[in-house]
Amino acid sequence: MSDAKVALGCRLFFETRLSVTNTFSCASCHHAELAFTDGRALAVGAKGDSMHRGAMTLTNVAYNPAFTWASETVVTLERQMEQPLFNEHPLEMGLKRDDRALLEWLAQQENYAAAFRQSFPQEAAPVTIPNVLKAIASFERTLISGRSPFDRYVYDDDRSAFSEGARRGMRLFYSDRSGCAHCHFGLNFSGPIVHRGKPEQRALFANNGSAVKGDEGLSVETKRPQDRGRFRVPTLRNIALTAPYMHDGRFATLEQVLEHYAGGGIHSEAIGTVDSQIRRLDLSAEEKRDLVEFLRNLTDTSFVARKDCN
Repeated sequence: MSDAKVALGCRLFFETRLSVTNTFSCASCHHAELAFTDGRALAVGAKGDSMHRGAMTLTNVAYNPAFTWASETVVTLERQMEQPLFNEHPLEMGLKRDDRALLEWLAQQENYAAAFRQSFPQEAAPVTIPNVLKAIASFERTLISGRSPFDRYVYDDDRSAFSEGARRGMRLFYSDRSGCAHCHFGLNFSGPIVHRGKPEQRALFANNGSAVKGDEGLSVETKRPQDRGRFRVPTLRNIALTAPYMHDGRFATLEQVLEHYAGGGIHSEAIGTVDSQIRRLDLSAEEKRDLVEFLRNLTDTSFVARKDCN
């Protein structure tokens, strides 16, 4: 990490020349005002191809022990970026792993050439695809969100930040009765997180009843029958801005998500075994409103105000 590398990564994040059509960038699927998601049920590639799953938020990705919806092996941002840049079926960005045209163009732009030299001063020829990945990853690691009303209430003891309904929802969220925090715990509301110099952590995966035939989740990678229908538990930070919800965007609102969980995550097309921690909940209308109010108070407006690299 360095200031120069982060600045270069930010510019590359918004650079449309990183796509085969020269019209598509990382930011095309990760809009700051939507907590770096795209508002679609399924992401769309540079040529209009529909992806298998939705674009995940980049909120606090520096802390993630794994990336993508259903992989235990993609454990760095550099590795994660190989998927959108190089995938062919379906095509996302459409780059080649040694895209000569892109590298020549970057080297010919004096501002980019100088930025690569400053970011990777020990390399004689720093304009490389691996360095593109490293720079973008450095920028993404600066996307830290921690100033929501929840944070101000819990860490600053600012009681004006949190409504009474949000407080009731918070108590219910962390209660054994709802069980929400059994999966959505920790700093990121997504389970274990990584810290430099600390023991390795494994990402949390769960079958919440949203998987259907055609996308069997983690088992596609692991081939383990018990992983059928399991997807990575996503962060709830900025959740009010990242609709639609679930890996396939099946729910348009937080209220619909809550009804899914209140029903025990059971429906006729579900595959695999729904996790035992997910069970039917007898919640009143007021309790459901309080839970949604709590979730809406996880929105960090200063984080989503970030529009460009300035």
